[in-house]
Amino acid sequence: MKKLFLFVLLAITTTLPAQNTKERYTTIQVEAPFAMQPIQLFVYPQKEFPITRYGAVAGGSVNNTKAIAKAIEACHKSGGGKVIVPKGEWLTGPIHFKSNVNLHLEEGAVLSFTDQPADYLPAVMTSWEGLECYNYSPLLYACECRNVAITGKGTLQPRMDTWKIWFKRPQPHLNALKELYTKASTDVPVAERQMAINENNLRPHLIHFNRCSNVLLEGFKIRESPFWTIHLYLCNGGVARNLDVKAHGHNNDGIDLEMSRNFLVENCSFDQGDDAVVIKAGRNRDAWRLNTPCENIVIRNCTILKGHTLLGIGSEISGGIRNIYMHNCTSPNSVMRLFFVKTNHRRGGFIENIYMKNIQAGTAQRVLEIDTEVLYQWKDLVPTYEERITRIQGIYMDSVTCQSADAIYELKGCSKLPVKHVEIKNVHVDNVKKFVKRVEHTEEVVAENVTYKIVSQ
Repeated sequence: MKKLFLFVLLAITTTLPAQNTKERYTTIQVEAPFAMQPIQLFVYPQKEFPITRYGAVAGGSVNNTKAIAKAIEACHKSGGGKVIVPKGEWLTGPIHFKSNVNLHLEEGAVLSFTDQPADYLPAVMTSWEGLECYNYSPLLYACECRNVAITGKGTLQPRMDTWKIWFKRPQPHLNALKELYTKASTDVPVAERQMAINENNLRPHLIHFNRCSNVLLEGFKIRESPFWTIHLYLCNGGVARNLDVKAHGHNNDGIDLEMSRNFLVENCSFDQGDDAVVIKAGRNRDAWRLNTPCENIVIRNCTILKGHTLLGIGSEISGGIRNIYMHNCTSPNSVMRLFFVKTNHRRGGFIENIYMKNIQAGTAQRVLEIDTEVLYQWKDLVPTYEERITRIQGIYMDSVTCQSADAIYELKGCSKLPVKHVEIKNVHVDNVKKFVKRVEHTEEVVAENVTYKIVSQ
């Protein structure tokens, strides 16, 4: 009996963190038109691990990947704290996080990431447009971590020469997308979806946090990105605030929250080559397998300087999306759509309880659009393995002003499962250039106090 007790005690001891200290958290209460539980943020220990202590050299010519990794490891083993990136330019390859680590960029610090694809191997488990696979490591990557942060007033600035070449979609890249789609559609295990080979050219994310909890992104700048800029994938709980994001390359979404829950995005500026704030929930069979909705997300007090959409829902929505609230945001220049809900007949899933309120905008093609047949390049690239129609119900827009729009709202539901209950209230557009509204296969549309002026072309 004593031997058994000793064995159990040793087993328990070896699984505990080395620091064996009590973790502390603060909570943030967030108001929303749905039940929103408090968001927890980790209180990082007052310990600092400057990357220079581990051999990092400034100047932009010495690769500091190993030095930064050593600093992160030391920080993690000690129980957590800040890994400090001082003022100056610091060249690096991929940065892989561990739990309880805050990567802190001091003012004037620039993390300059190499653009050599070989630097981002071996491949890691990630995703490409809603399909899980092994691909080039994201430039900043965390997987199955808790309490991870990037903070400070410094800048993330990847070198872009190679990635710009990869922005194009040559035939080998399209073939790779077809291969990945086919594997996901036929339940090939994720470990066998190795995509970082040959001329596949599946670009890595800038920031990809995968299956993490208690995330903090605060204060820093982003200047360009190979692919999606900030991707929070299957994450639970966190805050992104006071970010200055600018990336105008191909697929340069600002922030994508995918199959994640309990997040606050506030006081950020987005200047994007694609959608600005995007809510996603995986693609087709992969998302049906994971069965994790994207839910309980609030976006407030943000400025979108440029982007395809102010708030985009989809088109990867197969796990379901609900309880999203964007309010008190501005789009002073031009976006294609202020509020865009998009899916197609392959997705399934659901979209419900999506709210936009108190928005001021410059110009847009559409103030609100729902489109149930958005397939982009996939339309002719791959077949429909299985048809599943998305249930869309409860879309709310209130108190929106827009200087100019081609149209106020265009609702294109599906005849097999019409969109239900759309409310458009207190919307004013100074100049409508093409038409006010078009509605098909949509039930229970409520439009109140929608004012506008038609201008002739």
